[in-house]
Amino acid sequence: MNTIISIGDLSKRYGDFAAVSNLTLDVTEGSICGLLGPNGAGKTTTFKCLLGFTRPTSGRILLDGKPLEPATFERLSYVPERSSLYGWMTIDQHLELHRRSFEHYDDARARDLLSTFDLDPRKRVQRLSKGQQTAVSLVLAFSTRPKILILDEPASGLDPIFQRFVIDLMIDASANGATVLFSSHQITQVERAADRVAILKKGRLVLDAEVDALKSDEKVVEAVFDHTVPGLDVIANDVRVRRFERSGRIVRAYVHTDAGEIMRRLVEFGPRSVNILDLNLEDIFLNAVEAGRATTTEKP
Repeated sequence: MNTIISIGDLSKRYGDFAAVSNLTLDVTEGSICGLLGPNGAGKTTTFKCLLGFTRPTSGRILLDGKPLEPATFERLSYVPERSSLYGWMTIDQHLELHRRSFEHYDDARARDLLSTFDLDPRKRVQRLSKGQQTAVSLVLAFSTRPKILILDEPASGLDPIFQRFVIDLMIDASANGATVLFSSHQITQVERAADRVAILKKGRLVLDAEVDALKSDEKVVEAVFDHTVPGLDVIANDVRVRRFERSGRIVRAYVHTDAGEIMRRLVEFGPRSVNILDLNLEDIFLNAVEAGRATTTEKP
């Protein structure tokens, strides 16, 4: 598959602060990549560098095999986390501006999306709620049928029904050959839409893999004890254990390999039961961003 979004050793510093450090990420044609990370991880800075809104300190960015240029925006759509719409203009006026600016603008597509989001095209943007402004930005982004979509929190402020519709929009665009890179604090949205996930922590890439592969590799070994939980530092400190939790008489070892071996070692401590469970994307995200913290998390 062709690489459409290519980021190589990207770094962005603000004085002594490194917002992004040596980020390398490739997104292939027709795929959906979810960019995850805690607040301040560098997601929005990465998008700004991609789009030329800020100059990288170092690194390489290619979009569809070329450096960013004005012509790129004819086939690229961007939805920012914060609205960049003109408050004094109506929705209709925004559509007209898009019609005049983009060769591939599809007015029928835009009107259909307006209807789906239940938006009145006569309303001025300044009279819209945050969610409605997000919806207008999405209408504009998808109305040009772009080849590349960069979406920063694209469901922000929307109710659950419209959030699900945004997921459907991304999946439909991908099925038609578009490449999607998006961020979201709603991990369930990423799990439903993305076929790949990249996780940032303090500006650095800590995980980059296909979602299905992650779920097949990452497991949690859960043990329940009838008695006081013994000291399990030997397991908590095992290199195969990403994170270790105690919750009363329950212990959980989040592992990235050899779950069966970790289970066998836990059995030696005499638990009432031991099970190997699948992880969801939220578990995988927490394992990635909490790496390096205290290995054992005590819960009351």
